[in-house]
Amino acid sequence: MGSNEFESLWLFAIASKCKSFTYINSITFAFLLLLAWLCMNLIFWAHPGGPAWGKYKWRKLTGTKPIPGPNGIPIIGSMKLMMGLAHHKLAAMAEFCKAKRLMAFSLGETRVIVTCNPDVAKEILNSSTFADRPTKESAYNLMFNRAIGFATYGVYWRSLRRISAAHLFCPKQIKASEFQRSEIANQLVAMFRAEKGEIWARDALKRASLSNMMCSVFGKNYKLDSYNYETNELQKLVDEGYDLLGTTNWSDHLPCLSDFDIQKIRLRCFNLVPKVNQFVGRIIEEHKAESGELGRDFVDVLLSLQGPDRLSESDMIAVLWEMIFRGTDTVAVLIEWILARLMLRPDIQSKVHSELDKVVGSSRAVTETDLVELVYLAAVIKEVLRLHPPGPLLSWARLAITDSVIDGYRVPAGTTAMVNMLAPFGSGRRSCPGKTLALTTVTFWIASLLHEFEFEPCGQVDLSEVLRLSCEMANPLMVRVRSK
Repeated sequence: MGSNEFESLWLFAIASKCKSFTYINSITFAFLLLLAWLCMNLIFWAHPGGPAWGKYKWRKLTGTKPIPGPNGIPIIGSMKLMMGLAHHKLAAMAEFCKAKRLMAFSLGETRVIVTCNPDVAKEILNSSTFADRPTKESAYNLMFNRAIGFATYGVYWRSLRRISAAHLFCPKQIKASEFQRSEIANQLVAMFRAEKGEIWARDALKRASLSNMMCSVFGKNYKLDSYNYETNELQKLVDEGYDLLGTTNWSDHLPCLSDFDIQKIRLRCFNLVPKVNQFVGRIIEEHKAESGELGRDFVDVLLSLQGPDRLSESDMIAVLWEMIFRGTDTVAVLIEWILARLMLRPDIQSKVHSELDKVVGSSRAVTETDLVELVYLAAVIKEVLRLHPPGPLLSWARLAITDSVIDGYRVPAGTTAMVNMLAPFGSGRRSCPGKTLALTTVTFWIASLLHEFEFEPCGQVDLSEVLRLSCEMANPLMVRVRSK
């Protein structure tokens, strides 16, 4: 072997050893990085409230007293609390952590506070700090970031709020739409009377609620007892949207999962939005093509806006879609709970019947002018709202836009705040603008039904709950009616 060949083999052996050494060092370095990362996450997790609060504390090095709350699981925090009946789980956890006034917890990298104390709730909801909604990927993809519910607090949101308050939810407009609600109430009564034996209450109530919103928003009138392709298609869109918004999306709280769409939420939104655009866009074009006086429904109102209030067509679609979406489910869910509770308490149902007999009598139908005198019925509805608020958590979520102090604790900007209590229409800047309309509709329809019928259960009434976007009966209510 020549000297050159020997030198080459020697250099090759040295290089091989260096590569092996470098490879071993790389593995060691990677292992040390992983170990350091795990240690840091354990440190974050050990902080009261869990990893998201621990990470903030470590980054800011603040010396303020921590808000009490569960640690959850390293990295993912207390995601499990938001599965199933989250409002019950959070209440139980607050009790366990002795955090009845204010509790902190982590949803992945999202810092969250929650309260069920009225004073603390008022402090949060009436604060200008909590003027925004947390950004949900599904809400953004479903265009709700351009509607009242999720739009960023500012000029655009205030404009939408003013327009809806003036043209859809004001007392004058509610009074003007009384005939429409009365017609639907009459059809609802006729549907219940025509059914023999067992009746699935939820189907009839959802159909009535959707028809009511279709009339107010789109100017469409349909018969409840006849098949209509358009309303059936819209109901499917609404149901799909509710399911998407009501699902806890892990990608909202764990950015490392955002590229994977493991729950297929992004894909389902992608498939739903073109259908919504096509459906609502077609109705807008129909209104544009119609001649005659504008202002007959909310589509006409939006089309008539001028100047800075004028909306683009995509924003119009988002606003109209949200009106139908939010106005359909809540009324039906609440009436179903009321009927369930009344069937479980025949004595209370009897008192409501007595009040209706005294105020209305048997010679005429209920009118909305009667509602102010139906004091006992109003109290029953309020009690059912206390027991079964339609949106116990999701309708309350707020986002801190600046640092603030709540109940003596420092709450940093970017924190999500939830109120877990019994006022379903909210409070402060983000309170539900449709509260008066919703309560008027619920009270009038339930009064109309109870004026005509006694409701009896078909078997055992199951009060089990399921929390989606609204807190619904887990098993749809089946009823039997008997004419009074």
